[in-house]
Amino acid sequence: MTTGDARDQDRVWDLMKKIGYAMLVTRDGEKMRARPMAAYIERDENTVYFLTDARRHKDEEIARDPHVNLSFADAGSQKYVSLTGTATISNDRAKIKELFSTPAKAWWDSADDPNIRVLKITPDDAEFWDSPGTVVSYVKMAAAAVTGTRPEIGDNRKVAM
Repeated sequence: MTTGDARDQDRVWDLMKKIGYAMLVTRDGEKMRARPMAAYIERDENTVYFLTDARRHKDEEIARDPHVNLSFADAGSQKYVSLTGTATISNDRAKIKELFSTPAKAWWDSADDPNIRVLKITPDDAEFWDSPGTVVSYVKMAAAAVTGTRPEIGDNRKVAM
């Protein structure tokens, strides 16, 4: 891996951690399903974790097709990450207790709820868009429209994870 690749991977992990929430996209037969979820970013483990509920359909969808997409977006700062990976679901009670925090308390009373599962995403690749922000981007787009050029509004890279 080159230094540039390592920097791009660092950028992906940093953006995901900063944004904190992702749209989890799974397959339900021929249809795609997306839902917002609180992400627990563990760079050292090369993993993005979520807590999920066994009574929901995500578990069944992932059992049929473990390939998922995570879409992280901070529209106000014009920062985005799209990550593809492979998902597994477990009933690892120790990991559930470790991850249980404020976002989880909105859905469950305690980490001991028997319906909580750990959703583990192992990344395959990602793409990120990191711009200097909305105002600067709009100014650069307006200038490009007037001059007939393409605006330089930040970094966009595809990254093998």
